[in-house]
Amino acid sequence: MKMELPEIRPEERTPLVEALLGIIRQLADRVAELEATNQRLRDEIAVLKGQKPRPDIKPSLLNTPTEPKDETGKGRRRGKPTRPKTSELTIHDTVELTIDNPPIGATLHGYESYVVQDLEIKNLNTKYQRARYDLPEGGSVLAPFPPGVLAVEGGHYGSNLIAYIVDQYHHAGVTEPLLLEQLWEYGIDISAGQLHRILTENKDPFHQEKAEVLAAGLTESSYIGVDDTGARHQGKNGYTTAIGNDLFAYFETTDCKSRLNFLQVLQGEQRT
Repeated sequence: MKMELPEIRPEERTPLVEALLGIIRQLADRVAELEATNQRLRDEIAVLKGQKPRPDIKPSLLNTPTEPKDETGKGRRRGKPTRPKTSELTIHDTVELTIDNPPIGATLHGYESYVVQDLEIKNLNTKYQRARYDLPEGGSVLAPFPPGVLAVEGGHYGSNLIAYIVDQYHHAGVTEPLLLEQLWEYGIDISAGQLHRILTENKDPFHQEKAEVLAAGLTESSYIGVDDTGARHQGKNGYTTAIGNDLFAYFETTDCKSRLNFLQVLQGEQRT
């Protein structure tokens, strides 16, 4: 039996509440111990009756860990020393630490390295002073932005920020309200409407890349696997068709499921 206690805010954790929580934990541990004893007795009774005890089923692992190997390709023996865990890290900064007032007579013998991994997330606001040139025949020309600065023409959000927003929403599953609050905490001046437009508009490059993945996959693959499953999009029932193999994966959601629809999905933009 698994019990999950409700979340209790720090201001609600009075001495009485802490005492009751301690009692609940003790009771939960006792129940777990009794359940294990009960199952062990059931197994012993089953063996005495000539039956098989309850099997010990281990949870399945999606990615089964492999035994680490040494330079010769053989499995490493347990207890054998390995390389330092930080030997392949890129060191971005080195800080020398010394004692301000060392003991009298102490001499510097050297330094001992100690690597600390950390993460720095901050907003980066850049003002571009774009030169404008007047032309002899009239009109003017404006200096262009460096390549890769803007993900959307005319926007005020850099490509790195756009990539982070898309990754957090589509890959990490962060909802728009939480993502908006997160960006505010990072110091990004953005509204809910602007965030929504970033996530829903100007997606032609993504669709183009998706079409190119399908075309390249079908061209280079010796075989493909296909499957479809029911899917719900914008409150309507539909079907998602998956095409791919060990080299690529392509997904397309449509309103119907038919041979003609499958052929259209398979052909992508190159309809024949």
